[in-house]
Amino acid sequence: MKKTVVLGASENPDRYSYLAVNLLNRHEHPVVAIGRKAGAINGIPIITEHPAEQGVDTVTLYLNPTAQKEYYNYILSLNPKRIIFNPGTENDELAALAGSKGINTMEACTLVLLNTGQY
Repeated sequence: MKKTVVLGASENPDRYSYLAVNLLNRHEHPVVAIGRKAGAINGIPIITEHPAEQGVDTVTLYLNPTAQKEYYNYILSLNPKRIIFNPGTENDELAALAGSKGINTMEACTLVLLNTGQY
């Protein structure tokens, strides 16, 4: 299973980040949901801190590029195997920083990857 940090998690069921947390959980991937407001998605807490995590496979982004800036150091400190830039989150600056650290990046939709067995 691929431990995944969902950055930009929201309790709003209309948000793609909400759907992603649920689908990751359904596929039995450990999920760390980080958002601007504390809450929960079907029992998975949404936290506002930036906890040190070990063994992170994927960081999947649901924040626009401007909002991502404050998370650059945190994302890189997790040393994930990959960062997924979901539609609307594409960020050449963060992708370059990640690449310099040997972190793979991809512009894709987490929901599609999960639903098609490509995650």
